[in-house]
Amino acid sequence: MAESSVSYLLNRFSDFLRTEIQNLGDVHGEVISAKESLERIKAHLQVAESLEETDHEVEVWIKQIRDAAHEMEDALDEFQLAFAMHQGVGIWSLLFQLPTFTRNVKVRYRVINELKRATARIESVCEGHKRLRRKFGKVQQRISNETDGHWQDHRGDALLIDKTDLVGIEERKRYLVQCLIEGTSEREAVSMYGMGGLGKTTLAKQVYEDPTVKKHFSIRVWITLSSSSKKELLKELLQQIVKQTRKADPWRVDTSNRDWLKMMIKSCLLNRRYLIVLDDIWKISKWDEVKYAFPSNGYGSRVIVTTRKQDVASASHADFGGTMYELKPLPDEESWKLFCKKTFQGGLCPSNLEETCKSILIKCEGLPLPIIAISGVLASKDVHRIDEWDLIKRSLRAEIDGNHRLKKIEQVLSLSFKDLPYYLKSCFLHLSVFPEGDEIKRMRLIRLWIAEGFIEAKEGRTLEEVAGDYFDELMNRSLLQLTRTTNDGRVKECRIHHLLQQIAIQKSRDQNFAVRVEEQNASWPDKVRRLSVHYRLQLSQLDRSLTRLRSLYAFGVEKSSIKAALLCVSKLLTVLEVQAVPNLRKFPPLVFDMYFLRYLSLRFTEVKTVPSSIGKLQNLETLDLKHTYVTELPVEIVKLKRLRHLLVYRYESVSYSHLKYGFSTSADMGSLQSLQKLSYLDASGARSHIIVRDIGKLTQLRRLCILNLRKKDGAALYSSISKLTNLVSLAIYSLDDDEVLNLQDLRSPPPLLLRVYLKGRLLAMPHWIPTLQSLNTVHLQGSWLKDDPLLYLQNMPNLVVLELQKVYDWKVLHFNSNGFKKLCRLVLDDFPDLRGIEVEEGALPGLTHLIIQQCKLLQNVPLGIEHLATLKVLEFFDVHDELILKLTRGDRCEDLEKVAHVPEIRCGSWTEDGWDVKSVERSDEMAGSSRRGRSDLPPSRK
Repeated sequence: MAESSVSYLLNRFSDFLRTEIQNLGDVHGEVISAKESLERIKAHLQVAESLEETDHEVEVWIKQIRDAAHEMEDALDEFQLAFAMHQGVGIWSLLFQLPTFTRNVKVRYRVINELKRATARIESVCEGHKRLRRKFGKVQQRISNETDGHWQDHRGDALLIDKTDLVGIEERKRYLVQCLIEGTSEREAVSMYGMGGLGKTTLAKQVYEDPTVKKHFSIRVWITLSSSSKKELLKELLQQIVKQTRKADPWRVDTSNRDWLKMMIKSCLLNRRYLIVLDDIWKISKWDEVKYAFPSNGYGSRVIVTTRKQDVASASHADFGGTMYELKPLPDEESWKLFCKKTFQGGLCPSNLEETCKSILIKCEGLPLPIIAISGVLASKDVHRIDEWDLIKRSLRAEIDGNHRLKKIEQVLSLSFKDLPYYLKSCFLHLSVFPEGDEIKRMRLIRLWIAEGFIEAKEGRTLEEVAGDYFDELMNRSLLQLTRTTNDGRVKECRIHHLLQQIAIQKSRDQNFAVRVEEQNASWPDKVRRLSVHYRLQLSQLDRSLTRLRSLYAFGVEKSSIKAALLCVSKLLTVLEVQAVPNLRKFPPLVFDMYFLRYLSLRFTEVKTVPSSIGKLQNLETLDLKHTYVTELPVEIVKLKRLRHLLVYRYESVSYSHLKYGFSTSADMGSLQSLQKLSYLDASGARSHIIVRDIGKLTQLRRLCILNLRKKDGAALYSSISKLTNLVSLAIYSLDDDEVLNLQDLRSPPPLLLRVYLKGRLLAMPHWIPTLQSLNTVHLQGSWLKDDPLLYLQNMPNLVVLELQKVYDWKVLHFNSNGFKKLCRLVLDDFPDLRGIEVEEGALPGLTHLIIQQCKLLQNVPLGIEHLATLKVLEFFDVHDELILKLTRGDRCEDLEKVAHVPEIRCGSWTEDGWDVKSVERSDEMAGSSRRGRSDLPPSRK
C-alpha cells in the first residue's frame, strides 16, 4: 500500500513541478529533493511490504512512508489551491479585493511552510530506509520460507479431511471422476478454479483417492506447487514417479539441470497412463515450468490443476484441452446440512438457535472452510446459552481476530490479498467502502478508481482501459464474484464475498486507507483519508479528524448528516459519492468549494436542478446524476474541461416499456472534449441543431445516447457521428413514433462500433449496419421497414444480441439455415400480425435465450425449435392464450414435447396486478406443472 501511495505521489510531483514551477520560489529545490528520495526507496517498498506483517520495525517504517506521502500530497494540493486564487487578476480588481488578497498572501506563506515541513519529513523517513535496506535482503528469504511452510500446514488439513465430514461433494466428485476416466485417449487437463476456502484441494484429494481412479491410472502423483521452488518441484515430481516405476535412483546423476529433470520425468511417463495433480498453482510461470514434462502418449493420461486464478486454469486448458471446472459455493441447503453436521454432531439445530445460526451461516456464503471453522467453535457452546451464540453472530469479525481456530479463515483468504501486485491492493481495499452484499457496477468501480488515483497511465491506452484490466485481474483472482452480465456477455455487476470484504475492511483500517461507519457514535482514527457512512446514521457531531479527508461515501444516510459532514471535510476532497439519501432535493452548496473534486455522484436522490456554481469544479471527471430528477444543465457545465463521464438520466417502467428521460442544455457541448460517455442528451430543445452539430467535436466519445431527435436535425447528427472514430456504443431515439430516422445519411459509421440502439421509423435498413464486422448488438424499435430485416442481418459475423420491436409486418417469420451463426439472444416484441415462426435446421446454432412478447396471434411454439439445441431460456409474454395453456396446464402435447430440451420456460400475461408469470416445470414423463408469481416486469426486462 505504501508503494501505491508513493507511486501516486511521484506522478503528482511530476504534474506539480510542471504547472507550479513559477510559484515555488526557494522551496523548489526541497521539492525536487523529496521527489528524488521517494524514487530511491520505491524499488525497495515491494520487498518491505512483504515483511510488514512479520517485522515490527519494517511495519513502523512503512506506516511512516504512508503518512509522509499523504502529508506531502496534502501540502502539494494546498499549495495549488492557494495559488489558484486571484490568478490573472488585474490591478483595479486587486484594489477592490485587497482584504481578501491580503488574507491569501498569509495563506500562501502558511502552505509554503507546510510544504517545507512535508519535504523535511520525507527526507527524515528516507533516512530510516538506509538502516533497513540491508535487512530486507536477509529477512525476505526467511519470511518466505516460514510463510510457505505455514500455509502448507493448512493445506495439509484439507488433505486429511475424512470423507464422512464432507457435504455436497458426491455429485462434483462423480463428474470429475468421469472427466478423468472417460473421454479421449489424448492427454487432457482438468482445471479447477475458484476463490480460497471453496474446498478445491479437498475435492481434488477425494477424486485422487477414488478407487476407480486408482485402478485406472498406473502412476498417480500429487504435488503442491505453492510450497515448491521450480527446481524442487521437478525433483519431487521425479522422485514420486521413480518410486512407482521402480527405475534406477535418479539422484546418482546431476539433478541441478532443470531441462534434464523434465526429460527424465517425460521418459518415465512415456509408456504409462498417468494422473498428475498440481495443487494450488498461483502463477502461469509455474505451470509453464512443468507442462513440457508431461507427454501426450495416447494412453488417456490426465493432469488435475487447482488454482484460485482463472488465467492459470485457462492456460492449462489451452495447452492440454480437457475441462475447465469453476468450483462454486455450496447451495443454501447443503451449507445448512454441513453446518448442522459439524456444529451439532449430525443432529438437528435446536429451534431456539435456528435464527441465530442461519444469520451466522449467511456470512459464510457457501464457503466450506469458514462453515467448518465456525462450526468447530460453536460446537463447544452451551445450546441453552443463546446469548453466547448471539454474541458470535454480532461480532464475527472480532471472533475471527481473537479465536485461533477461526483465525485460519482469515489467514487462508488473506493469501489472495498478499499475492496481489501493489497496484491492485488499493483497488481491492477500496471494496471495503461499499455496503455489505451490494452488487457493484463495473463501470462505477472503474470511474471511482480513476478518481481515487489508483490507475497508472499507460501509453496508447485510456485510463478506463487500464482500469478495466485491473478489474478483470481481480475477477481472474476470484476476489470479485460475477453477479450480472450484459446481454452481449460483458461483465455488468459484481460483488465481494462477505468474508473477503471483512478482510478488506480490517486491512483498510489498519493501514489508514479507509474507515467505514455503520454504528452510531463509532470512532475512527485521526487523519482518515476515506470515510464510508452507511444506513441512516446521524453524523451531527464531527471533529477535526475529517480535515484530511479525500473521499466521502454516504449510502442511505440522513440528509442532515451530509450537511454536517461537508461542514467538516477538507476542501481537498476528491471523491463525493452520495447515494439514496432521502429528501435530498438540492445540491449541497458546500460542494462547490471543493476545487479538487474529481468524482461527484448524487445517484438515487431527489435533486432536480444543477446550480450554475457547478462551473467551479474544474477538476471534475465524473458527474453522476443518474436516477435523479435533473432535466437541464446550466451553461456553466462547459467550464468542466476535464469531464470524462456525464450521466444524467432516469427511467420509468410502464408495462413493457422503459420511458427514458435525459437532459437538455443551452451550453456548447462541443467544448467538453474529454468526454467519453454522454448519456442522455435530449435534442428536443430550441438549439437542437447546434447541439447535434457540436457533438462531432467530442472525438474521445465512446458512448453516446441522444433522445427526442427530430428528422430535421438528422443530417447534422449523422455528420457529427462520422467524426467520432472512438465510438463503441450509439443510441438514437426519435421524438415520437412517426419521426423518421434517415440513417442512410450516415456515410461513414464509426469503425469501432459494437452496439447500436435505434428507436424510430426507418425508411430502409441502414446500409452500414450489415457492413460493420465487429457489431455484436442491434436493437431496432418502431422501424416498420418495407423489407424483411433478417435478410440484411442474418449474415453478420459477430452479432450476439438482436432485439426487434415493431420493425416489420411479419405474418410468418422464417430463419434460414446457417443464418445468425453467433446469435445468443433474440427478442421479438410487439408484432400484432405474427402467426408463426419457422426455424430451419442449422439456423441460430448458438441461441441461448429466445424471448417472444406481445404477439397475440402466435398460437404455437416455433416450428423447428427442437433444432435449437443450445437454447436455455424460452419466454412467451402476451401471446395467444392457447399457447400459454398448452405449455402450463400440465397435459402432454406436441408443443410441450418440442421444447422438452429447454431447461427454463416462462410464460405470462399482463393483469391489473402486474405480470402473472408461470415458470413451466416438466418431469421426465413430461408431466408439467407451474409455479405462479407476480412481477412488475417480465423476466426478460428486469
